[in-house]
Amino acid sequence: QVQLLESGGGLVQPGGSLRLSCDASGGTDYVYAMAWFRQAPGKEREFVAHMRWSGGSTHYADAVQGRFRVSRNRAMTALYLQMDSLRPEDTAVYYCAAKSVYSRSRPDYDYWGQGTQVTVSS
Repeated sequence: QVQLLESGGGLVQPGGSLRLSCDASGGTDYVYAMAWFRQAPGKEREFVAHMRWSGGSTHYADAVQGRFRVSRNRAMTALYLQMDSLRPEDTAVYYCAAKSVYSRSRPDYDYWGQGTQVTVSS
């Protein structure tokens, strides 16, 4: 079991920046990929960005490409999301997710954090 704990959310003005963190513990040796998703009020959860854990390749949703950057720490126990040029439409609960090596051929993620609120407003 992988446990995920997000932090770093908050209130920021349009054009501002935030950095989210996701601390992973448990079976991190078996993590294939980690990702960020978000869910705005009244909307479905949507993909934001992901990183393959070995190799570090990344992929971003079109809505955040060029503004957000995903990274990890050297120990491969934490995932980060640097969010710049934030817009009101980025307001959402942001969730960290992890996919096991045993699930690498499936689209779903196996483990989820509890989420952290990001609010972009003046």
